[in-house]
Amino acid sequence: MAGWYSPGVGTGEMGNAVLVGHVASPVGPAVFFDLGRLRPGDTVHIARADATVVRFAVDGVVAYPQDGFPTALVYGPGAVAGLSLVTCGGRFAQDRG
Repeated sequence: MAGWYSPGVGTGEMGNAVLVGHVASPVGPAVFFDLGRLRPGDTVHIARADATVVRFAVDGVVAYPQDGFPTALVYGPGAVAGLSLVTCGGRFAQDRG
């Protein structure tokens, strides 16, 4: 399951919408398991609650160390409707969930 960063904007609205999800779980692959396969030019389709679909072109896939996460870039305001898909990486730490 993925979740929206609720203080941010909705998908298709002006600014950066943020969707977060896990790559793995205790039982195997999770919703963002294939996120690292995205490449610039790929398209991500988001179905909204009002049944419309918003399409985003991937402009990059970037990994950051946890202590170097660009919070302002991901969660900050934007001049266009944008989408950031955020997950963690590495092995699933079952002791931390």
